[in-house]
Amino acid sequence: MDVRIEPSWKEVLQPEFDKPYFAGLAAFIHREKDNGVTIYPPAGKIFNAFALTPFDKVIVVILGQDPYHNPGQAEGLSFSVPPGIATPPSLVNIYKEISTDLGVDMSHKDGSLTGWAQQGVFLLNAILTVRAYQAASHSRIGWETFTDAVIKTLSDRREGLVFLLWGNFARNKRDLIDTSRHYVLEAAHPSPLARGAFFGCRHFSQTNNILINNGQQPIDWTL
Repeated sequence: MDVRIEPSWKEVLQPEFDKPYFAGLAAFIHREKDNGVTIYPPAGKIFNAFALTPFDKVIVVILGQDPYHNPGQAEGLSFSVPPGIATPPSLVNIYKEISTDLGVDMSHKDGSLTGWAQQGVFLLNAILTVRAYQAASHSRIGWETFTDAVIKTLSDRREGLVFLLWGNFARNKRDLIDTSRHYVLEAAHPSPLARGAFFGCRHFSQTNNILINNGQQPIDWTL
């Protein structure tokens, strides 16, 4: 499969693209489309997180589970929706925590996290596609194998990254990360179903303090 992905990522991930499981994954996606199944995000956005945050520009990683499955929502970035789309409940809670943690006004902020991605926040979903209206419908077709390899590649080939693991699904990826080389911050999921357990994690100020202490630019979370 000729994967259209940002060159620095294609270079480090080429071994994955050459494996049989990825050919099977690609074939599955093609069959879905041939059968008239609507898939989100649109084809040009499936690797959007990689396009906006090249491999050597990643400084923070935020892991999500799978794309939003309603029309117009998914844009290939975890937790993010395009401008003009209602901000999802989990992202509303993320903004609330940023506001409390950093003392900033987030009321102006739409649901797109493109501004974060352009600063080096890699917004990776574990599953990169989904059938319309069917959450997690493309789980166990190969995406998790691929994105686990992405996390492991970042861990092995980069230094001093900040991984934000929210909820049990993301926290289960901790074993892929060399914690002697990277920073891992864990919290409950920002979903309202977690009944506010996410609030007070202060991951945004902690992340910026780590970056500053390492001589890097902090993230402007208001963008």
